[in-house]
Amino acid sequence: MIPVNDMRCELGEGAFWHPERQEFFWFDITGRKLHSLARSWDFDDMPSAMGWVSRDEVVIATETRLMLFDLEAGTGRTLCALDADNPVTRSNDGRADPQGGFWIGTMGKRAEKGAGAIWRYCRGELRCLFPGITIPNAICFAPDGQSACFTDTPTRRVMRVALDAAGWPKGTPDVWLDLTANALNPDGAVFDAQGNFWVAQWGAGRVAAYTPDGKLEHTVELPAPHTSCPAFGGPDLQTLFCTTAQQGRTKPTKLDGAS
Repeated sequence: MIPVNDMRCELGEGAFWHPERQEFFWFDITGRKLHSLARSWDFDDMPSAMGWVSRDEVVIATETRLMLFDLEAGTGRTLCALDADNPVTRSNDGRADPQGGFWIGTMGKRAEKGAGAIWRYCRGELRCLFPGITIPNAICFAPDGQSACFTDTPTRRVMRVALDAAGWPKGTPDVWLDLTANALNPDGAVFDAQGNFWVAQWGAGRVAAYTPDGKLEHTVELPAPHTSCPAFGGPDLQTLFCTTAQQGRTKPTKLDGAS
């Protein structure tokens, strides 16, 4: 694994490969920036995750809203408020689902216990799916679109919930992957086309791949312990990207915060 450039983030997150632009994007949440290899964009509040709408337009979640953002113009318009009347919270991990919705987690800016939630925006409606979340992460969707995963990182358990035809959760989430025995902290995650679950493990300096039945397949070690969010990209979607963070590092190295 090698850094994509010399840029370092305090809290790298939201790794994202744009298929129409063939371009890698990532966020520095506390730095209030969106980065690509070509340029960077500044935000008034903390951005954390995105999903693509067209070549130039993307949905971006920030601490107060979901916005439709034009990458060429560098401007955005609000789609809806996101917990905007709660100064305690900000957005964190999020991804678009196969049905065209966008899931986003909120959390306390100081990781206040139970201050956050996981939300879904679809066809103009924002709905709270799972309240009482401390650090929402690992939001991703099985290749068949029939289930979603997420975690509250301090629990060290990845949950899985079935989805209906419109992409809304049905039934109660179940524990799918329990990492408590190994004291591993699940952060951002993504499924590959074969249904393997790739999850960044904060503090462990790695991305771990688990088979569809939850067995550890292999790990990719990174030279920065606070790995935060993986994404597949490149022309053949065979390149694994991953953001990392300097946050929480008492003596950060020159690779902490790299992507």
